[in-house]
Amino acid sequence: MAKNEDMIEARGVIEEALPGTKFRVRLENDHEVISTIAGKMRKFRIRLGVGDEVKVEISTYDLTKGRITYRY
Repeated sequence: MAKNEDMIEARGVIEEALPGTKFRVRLENDHEVISTIAGKMRKFRIRLGVGDEVKVEISTYDLTKGRITYRY
């Protein structure tokens, strides 16, 4: 992924849990993104489930993939 300057932050809701710690997230603008968990969330073992509201960083180069950085 790129540096933080090249990221778009958005809020969304987890729709589906996929294999390999990936999640399908529906953003506030009804756009779907496949997201993985950020390193700090893995380190501190923060659990995510379907229906959780999260903050996602999306790369400006590929708008279909993102990284979950916060669970509300």
